[in-house]
Amino acid sequence: MRAKLRFSPMNTTPTPDPSAPIWPACGQHLLQTDEHGWHSPSEAYWRLWLQRPELAPVHESCVAERRLHAQLLAQPDRPVPAAELRALADQDVAENYGHFLRLRDTVSLAGTLEAVYLGWVRSRQFDLPPLFMDLVVQAIVARLLAEEDDAQLWRAAELLFRPQRVAIFEGRVLCGDEQGLDQTQQHGGFGELGRLLREGGVTLADAQLQVLGESNAARYLADRAHDGRHRHLLDLTHGLSQTLSHGLVLQLDNARSGLRSLARVLEHWVRHLLGVSVSIRPEARVDDPAWRWHIGLDAQASSLLDALYQGQSLSDETLQRLISLFRLEFDDASGVQADMRGRPVYLGLAMDDRGRLRLKPQNLLLNLPLTRSV
Repeated sequence: MRAKLRFSPMNTTPTPDPSAPIWPACGQHLLQTDEHGWHSPSEAYWRLWLQRPELAPVHESCVAERRLHAQLLAQPDRPVPAAELRALADQDVAENYGHFLRLRDTVSLAGTLEAVYLGWVRSRQFDLPPLFMDLVVQAIVARLLAEEDDAQLWRAAELLFRPQRVAIFEGRVLCGDEQGLDQTQQHGGFGELGRLLREGGVTLADAQLQVLGESNAARYLADRAHDGRHRHLLDLTHGLSQTLSHGLVLQLDNARSGLRSLARVLEHWVRHLLGVSVSIRPEARVDDPAWRWHIGLDAQASSLLDALYQGQSLSDETLQRLISLFRLEFDDASGVQADMRGRPVYLGLAMDDRGRLRLKPQNLLLNLPLTRSV
């Protein structure tokens, strides 16, 4: 029996062509842009979904599954009665098709991926597998960053739809793609990898991992055309230390911190989906006696910020999970709730006790102090 969701890599042929689609597996290159800048799928977009390993037939697929797949490839908008799904021999595959058809029909009714995503956010009903929803977010993000050529910005954008692992290595906060790191077979995670690097004297280069910087930015940008390549680590360090003579240590602001890039991505995200212009910048700490509003960008950060806001005492171990704080300010306060006009909103980003980071971009859309709902 096949798994409920099959995560086998798609068959793609690497190509050095700079005009190749960015993140092709999400199908962003097969979307059509409407007059508002939002994106509706073409038939080719749904055919790409049908070629995913969760839906594509395999050797043991039954006749009914192969027939259904062929008919949908020929006519992606074809109605599929429930009886056809019940006829599939593998009920896990039938469930996958049910998810796909629900997504297809919901998008068809709403018109655009953005409208569907905001509908999920508004209803708080994310009833599709996380993979399906992440692919929708990825396609939206790819289109809203289409004019950007900053490699670090694109790498930071991956945090919106791909789980990450975070570890401290040589005084730097490094973030790596969870699936990519697991594929290194370094005992299943970046936390263990960090220990091996420290204890074994192994360099990042020896481990075939690269911290994204100016020297390898072009390689990362080329890798965007191959969804299976996730070998670049993002530096989320706030500041850097430089040792001077006489034992002095100079604290420098990390101008190339991935936190700055993530802040820019989140600005794009809010503007694109809510039509609200905001400025976001990372903060190492909050010294604000009038702190009134905060949003956790993930479940861990939500709990941490709630506890800090309520004046609770947290252990050092718990506080160390907080990767960064951000300060969000509205460029135009006219759409902001009266008691928050002129005041900042604080954002938090945190990892769990295993170093896992799972950013939830919907949190930022749901919880801003706006006078209108999402």
